[in-house]
Amino acid sequence: MAHLTCNFYSKALMRTVNIEVILPTDKQSNGIDKQYKTLYLLHGIFGSESDWIHGTRIETWAQDKNLVVVMPSGENKFYVDNPKSNEYYSKFIGEELVEFTRKSFPLSHKREDTFIGGLSMGGYGAMVNGLKYHDTFGAIIALSSAFILDLIVRSSDKAENPLHRKSYYESVFGDLDQLKGSDKDYEALLSKLDVEQVPDIYMACGTEDRLLYKFNEQFHELLEEKGVKHKFVSGPGGHEWNFWDRYIKRALDWLPLDLEVKEQSSGNVM
Repeated sequence: MAHLTCNFYSKALMRTVNIEVILPTDKQSNGIDKQYKTLYLLHGIFGSESDWIHGTRIETWAQDKNLVVVMPSGENKFYVDNPKSNEYYSKFIGEELVEFTRKSFPLSHKREDTFIGGLSMGGYGAMVNGLKYHDTFGAIIALSSAFILDLIVRSSDKAENPLHRKSYYESVFGDLDQLKGSDKDYEALLSKLDVEQVPDIYMACGTEDRLLYKFNEQFHELLEEKGVKHKFVSGPGGHEWNFWDRYIKRALDWLPLDLEVKEQSSGNVM
């Protein structure tokens, strides 16, 4: 297995960005082009592209499952486009990052082999971009997701925590009056898709996650109401790495992963 730190220039973000990549290279063999299934894994607020490496055993599980894992940085920007700041995080995740990694590594280009996941802010980002780019991603993993748009649109600058203030949310999402119904709204994105267009969805949230559990349960109920195929699980735990470490493993077990990497004959094989 290789753990790589890469950087490249992003046109969508107008700067050089870093990504972490887990690549099970020791399972390659001479004369065969191997096309790996890929998980694009997003971190939460205050995090970085290395969070999943330090907080979970994702390296071990990716190796066991012949899975490439790509981890970008979303800073504190919720992985959405913001024309006002000229930062197009959604375009970066859903288009540019996928294109760059497919050119750089032996990845399958098939929808059913391409997944997106994340925790908290990254869970929100995974759901929004998984639905927005449903032709690219075949499955979504959303752990302890920040499905808090109702709180965001009602926010004010009186909040003690700067990250809960209206001014902060405006710097990320733009005009909050235009947020509901936009391509940043997971419910609106869902409503625009036929059931068969929606990627497979795995959701998990800790029962002690005081802020987010009820919002995850509400989104689960919406998915049920619309007849969307998904799995929602909960268990003991709060908004913490112990919970995410356990449930990212369960999510990987849920994904349609093969024990053997898909092989495509090389033109040089006799």
